[in-house]
Amino acid sequence: MANESSMMAKSPPDTSTAAVDQALADLRLGARRLVDASLAERIGWSEDCLRSLAAVAHDWVEAACRAKRIPPGSAARAEEILVGPVSVARYLRLIIATLAELRTRPEPRLPGQPRLLHGQLRVPTFPTRELYDALLFRGVIAETWLQPDATPEQLCGDAPARLARRTTPPPQIALVLGAGNVSAIPATDALTKILQGDAAVLLKMNPVNDYLGPYFEQSFAPLIAAGVLRIVYGGADVGAYAVHHPQVDAVHITGSTASHDAIVWGADPAERQRRQLANDPLVTKPVTSELGNVTPWAIVPGAYSNAQLQSQAESIAASIANNASFNCIATKMVITSRHWPQRGQFLDLISSILASIPPRYAYYPGAPERFAEFGGGAAPPDEQGRLPWLLRRDVTPDSEPILFERESFVCVVGETALDAGAPLEFLDHAVDFMNDQLWGTLAAGLTVPDDLRRQRPAELDAALRRLRYGTIGVNQWPGLGYALMSPPWGAFPGADLADVQSGIGFVHNTCLLDRPQKTVLRAPLTMFPKPSWFSTHRRPEALAWKLCDLYCQPSIWKLPGLFNQALRG
Repeated sequence: MANESSMMAKSPPDTSTAAVDQALADLRLGARRLVDASLAERIGWSEDCLRSLAAVAHDWVEAACRAKRIPPGSAARAEEILVGPVSVARYLRLIIATLAELRTRPEPRLPGQPRLLHGQLRVPTFPTRELYDALLFRGVIAETWLQPDATPEQLCGDAPARLARRTTPPPQIALVLGAGNVSAIPATDALTKILQGDAAVLLKMNPVNDYLGPYFEQSFAPLIAAGVLRIVYGGADVGAYAVHHPQVDAVHITGSTASHDAIVWGADPAERQRRQLANDPLVTKPVTSELGNVTPWAIVPGAYSNAQLQSQAESIAASIANNASFNCIATKMVITSRHWPQRGQFLDLISSILASIPPRYAYYPGAPERFAEFGGGAAPPDEQGRLPWLLRRDVTPDSEPILFERESFVCVVGETALDAGAPLEFLDHAVDFMNDQLWGTLAAGLTVPDDLRRQRPAELDAALRRLRYGTIGVNQWPGLGYALMSPPWGAFPGADLADVQSGIGFVHNTCLLDRPQKTVLRAPLTMFPKPSWFSTHRRPEALAWKLCDLYCQPSIWKLPGLFNQALRG
């Protein structure tokens, strides 16, 4: 098995244009089968995928750890489990529950009762009724706020009727251009398109992590056998051929804004500018996307206990260090009050925690160059190709505009201080700052003192209403919202191809909500047991595998072993 895994970790050969043609011909037949497939068939495919995934999960994770040079015993190995097989298994388990409910209900049951506040529907999306969420994520809740024109009668739009085949969708093929950083992204993007979008999928793997393709082929063999999924490999030339192929009806991109614009408007800068001015995109078929963010995390000033400061510092440090900071949702700007007495203590805590986390191999192309550019001339990688965690304190949009205007996609994070001192004044200024001074609309974090949350809920709610981000984490890394799968994941609505910002559209969303605007994720200032995604957790790998086993084959009898590992963290 070790030799086989080693071989499979290598990059597969590029797919020829003839093979892409054949894959799309297969998918055209599969697309017709998909729109005729019963709920029972699609549930069966998903259950079979869970069994296939469970069989290959350890090899999948080992391949990712080898590629990213994560050594045995490293806490970082848990990341590859949690944002790999665990996230994919969670998605499959939740969509199975949703599809099963559509057998007997007009819409799936929601985790809670929607409420109408300030003319906007707010729908509970976490904890779900499945997978023991309330026990495993104590104190964590999520509400998805729908766009103001959404009505209670149309919470889910036409999705339930279409998925239950009370209406017949047209056969279609979607091209998914896979992300190269997190293994769950291409997998769940493809699954969302197939199982919720009723589109057969051509998944084009990213060259950075195309070694995962064979594991995907094993995990999703039931979908491949059904003719609704094909996986291809290669560079930009293969991607361009697929994007412009007449058999492809829609395109989904996860990557950078630069990659998106090169695909949609042209790789040549002069052509791109000409086309943008003329509103003449190269790609005229529907394009959805998720393109990153200069992710902010604002700390509302207040009197925090040492335990609260420690927990929030650990959470921010984890959001920086996760996946060596090659995440579109890694914290990139900490926002504090210059007049907050605990500011220095808090920043020292973040720095101390980061210093305790071993540096990571900079596996993503261009990382050393971006580190030098965003790090202010910081040191190059060490002899093992590792980059240090770098917190740049007291930067401003005038002194270091690059940190505010572009996503670094490397382990550099800035800290900026606002002059507002009073908590509500700071909150008001911080919302304006995040909305107007930082690039992106994907996600933002906000740490809020307990007394403000309890005593001024209306003002806090007003601030959350004003924030223009697709996910907002209150006392919690908003990246958790990605892994929960029941809330929608995507940028704040309003972008278009000409000004794409952090992207267009949403994925995941196993509650099938129509017209989501944002998800507000809330957690207490301190969490017990310590979350498995904290870099300071003592037993994250064992806990992550327990969670994977639970999601692949849920059983209440598995909870004691999982809690045992959690309590030892």
